[in-house]
Amino acid sequence: MSARATGAGPGTDTNVVVAMILRPHPLATSTTFCRISKIFYKPKVSSYLLYYMSGRGFDRGRGRGGSGGPGGYGRGGGDGGRGGGRGGGGPMRGDGSRGRGFDRGAPRGAGRGRGGIFEAGPAALDSRLTTNADDALIESFKKLEIEENDLPRRPDFGHAGQDVVLRTNYFPVEYKKAKIFDYDVSVEPETGIKRIMKRLLALMMTSSEFAAYAAFASHDNVKRLVSMKEIPVTGAAQVFSVPITYFEEGEDGPDEKSKTYRISLKPTTVHDTAEMTKYIGGAEGYGSFDPQPMLSAFNIILSKYPSQHGVMVGRNKWFFPSLHQAHDLGRGLEAYRGYYSSVRPSFQQLMVNVNVATTAFYKHGPLAPLFLQFGPTAQNQLKTFIYNLRIEMKHTGRPMRKTIKGLNVSARAYKFKCDEFNGDEITVEVYFKRKYNITLQYPLFPLVNIGGSKDRPILVPPEVCTILPNQPFRGKLSDEHTAQMILVACQPPNVNATSITGEGLNSLGLVGNNSPLEHMGIRVKSQMATVPGRILPAPKVHYNNRVAPEISNASWNLRNVRFTSGAKLENWAALFLQDGGDYDMTTATGGSVVMSFAGMCAKSGMVVNTRQAPAMRDVRLPPRKDDASPLTRPRAIETIKKALMTISPKPKIVLIVLSSQDTAIYNGIKHLCDVQLDVLTVCVQAAKFRDDKPQYNANVALKFNAKLGGINHAIDPQDKVMAWVRAQPTMMVGSDVTHPSPGSARGTPSIAAVVGSVDNQFGQFPASLRLQDSKKEMITDLTDMMVERLNAFKAKNNALPQRILFFRDGVSEGQFLIVRDDELPKVNAAFAKFKERDGKPYKPKLTILIAGKRHHTRFFPTKNEDADKGNCKPGTVVDRGVTSVYDFDFYLQSHAGLQGTTRPTHYTVVHDENGFKSDELQGLTYGMAYLFARATKAVSLVPPAYYADLACERGRCYLNQLLNAFEGATSIKSGSSSDEEVIKMAHNLWGKGPTGPVIKNSMFYI
Repeated sequence: MSARATGAGPGTDTNVVVAMILRPHPLATSTTFCRISKIFYKPKVSSYLLYYMSGRGFDRGRGRGGSGGPGGYGRGGGDGGRGGGRGGGGPMRGDGSRGRGFDRGAPRGAGRGRGGIFEAGPAALDSRLTTNADDALIESFKKLEIEENDLPRRPDFGHAGQDVVLRTNYFPVEYKKAKIFDYDVSVEPETGIKRIMKRLLALMMTSSEFAAYAAFASHDNVKRLVSMKEIPVTGAAQVFSVPITYFEEGEDGPDEKSKTYRISLKPTTVHDTAEMTKYIGGAEGYGSFDPQPMLSAFNIILSKYPSQHGVMVGRNKWFFPSLHQAHDLGRGLEAYRGYYSSVRPSFQQLMVNVNVATTAFYKHGPLAPLFLQFGPTAQNQLKTFIYNLRIEMKHTGRPMRKTIKGLNVSARAYKFKCDEFNGDEITVEVYFKRKYNITLQYPLFPLVNIGGSKDRPILVPPEVCTILPNQPFRGKLSDEHTAQMILVACQPPNVNATSITGEGLNSLGLVGNNSPLEHMGIRVKSQMATVPGRILPAPKVHYNNRVAPEISNASWNLRNVRFTSGAKLENWAALFLQDGGDYDMTTATGGSVVMSFAGMCAKSGMVVNTRQAPAMRDVRLPPRKDDASPLTRPRAIETIKKALMTISPKPKIVLIVLSSQDTAIYNGIKHLCDVQLDVLTVCVQAAKFRDDKPQYNANVALKFNAKLGGINHAIDPQDKVMAWVRAQPTMMVGSDVTHPSPGSARGTPSIAAVVGSVDNQFGQFPASLRLQDSKKEMITDLTDMMVERLNAFKAKNNALPQRILFFRDGVSEGQFLIVRDDELPKVNAAFAKFKERDGKPYKPKLTILIAGKRHHTRFFPTKNEDADKGNCKPGTVVDRGVTSVYDFDFYLQSHAGLQGTTRPTHYTVVHDENGFKSDELQGLTYGMAYLFARATKAVSLVPPAYYADLACERGRCYLNQLLNAFEGATSIKSGSSSDEEVIKMAHNLWGKGPTGPVIKNSMFYI
């Protein structure tokens, strides 16, 4: 039955078709939204409730809303970690660095005490590492021909530094000599819904037809099944086939309406575990063996128990909400700790890497309170937050489970003629009262879209909906949520290690009486592996006149030192932004602080023009509520632009004093000044800057000097770690790619960055930035970007580098060969565009390393004297025991952890023309960690890769509108526009450079 709507609520379409679906859905109507007018209120739940019940709510007011909403623009706390999509970071730090800090994303304020040693006491190395068999294997590499697809072989093991014994979160895996049978899974009729496929496989595993094989089989929930027992196949198609009648988990069983599917298993591969034994043992001829197919089969086998008893999030991570207490994150989310598990090969031993993990889940319970928490002004954020959320409804008398696809106007906004009630014109609110005897408490909440068609979506009031349990949140965390997640996830190393060896192994079913692995001929040992490590000596840092500060725990201070090379500070300006915050500063109150800062710059070694005071301007920004978009603040940015245009002559660098932690202002300033005005900027927080503290001013001076072309500090040229770079002109290069995060407009481009050193002290790294196809990891324009970096080096040195050390960031292990095969030819193509002075082809010696932080390897010291707050000491390097059997790789923890469990960086050589030895490369990499320009401490990632990452993050500022499309930063919405439209807008935002000619050869991004 249908009727034409009359007297619809304010702002609704006048011709709305309403379709009544009596069973199972009570209402279907066209998708339309009410116009929201402005109102003002304090952001408290109680005021939201009063607001809704008074008859205004979503169908009227807009309001300012609370600070720090999801994806929002308030003052959410916490530094942004690197995270899964690169876009979920927190607000700016007080020194203007966006949630990165001196220790690359280490959390603040999340302390759990100093932490002790996990299982302190004498620890014996694994016997396989005490017989010199691995040395013999390395020696044998010298006699082998390296095949085309092989990575460089390990040349030797390192010996430099103090020897230590470490525990690591790897556990030996023992397996019998056996066959592993691999099958492809298909289903008829086909379903593209992973949830249904997972349920079908679970039903198959408990079916009588599969009973003989269930104990020996495991699957990946989608398309692959492996078995330690061969499953017979029949028929012309040679498949094993079984019919499955579908019903949901929690239901008693199928009914007359249940759908029947047919699952078919088709054999693909038979793995022989003897092949893995030969590979990890270094048997002759196995260096080119590809272990990944068999490793993934082992991973599927080990996932059997957690797949049945936990919730899988991402790859190889499982969470067990029923076993753990949730940590409330606020605004509808809660955090659970779970565990990561992955099988990895090491010398003479297959291992499983187990680590703690923390992720956010939707809070199980009624849906309506969530609407109260967001409030009526955050409709875009709420719509994004609950998209694809699974809910249950029981108001019809039969439980129904559906997926939220969007929001609509309220139950009180529509009137329609309902044939069921004599053609009366009624609202949804009245319909629910008359049909179900339900009086809606919140008739002004938006209706929830749970399906149907575009013209006739099926809508229900949120108060009849319950959020189903065990649903991970897959969107971008708000600043508020990020801060709380850091507090939950940050645990001392001994706490994490105890959790892994106790609860972790049992929850994953790797050990214990409930483990299904015994049936499959596999056994996991419950003790962490022990491996040898070494603590490398710190390099000697020096400043002007070779003054060397005292280094303690990879850190030092700026007292009584002057920059190695001080830049000129002249023709500069300061803006005081007044944004209605608690810390608004003016030229009257802040002018003396600016001059004090200039004095610190001079004291630190910069050449300050004292006869020319900086131009200062007060800039009163229009209120956020009056701006077109709170996530881009276009009126505020235009006000800043007008203020800058009044300064003559055009300044080289501008100190911008921010009164609030509004990321929209920060992003807008960087886009305005980098792309449009071609002016360097340094942002500081008024809350910190106004105190005029020497340490803070000195830290800001670090950024000023680096951006203006100075060199803050260097490694003493006589230090042995610099021996390799002293021998010939050398260039350090870093590259990275960042991709659009959840909530971005569909088709938003990825951003690639390449940085390259231009001096022999490795203090200056100008950058090249490019847009490229969305989510493409390989760098498209690498040839042109390398040409730019080589030209910059040549302009500074009147010569080209003879050796290049290239650090590639952000690449997963499965892409190592792809990087080499795709990007190495592009780098060589850049070399081909140059000639040596004698006219010969330019061909420098090139080494490429991939620097990885997104791994789960952790190390735990076994002695107090080798520990720092329970973590390894800075300079700890590991190249035995859990590293590659054949390839040239090592783990290096170059930094001192602030809190929690420190993560080393994994370096893998994928191309080497320089013939590095382990000690040489490991020492050089560690020494470089002390050269990060804006810090007085060693950082966790080698600076060229770190700088490339920062340059990518700066590029994200330019595309802020597209990266926050779901939250309303632009008229282009995710999934609602063509890729061409998005790409066109991206290039318009990006500009030509994207930076102008003045700043393009500077470290504008730092």
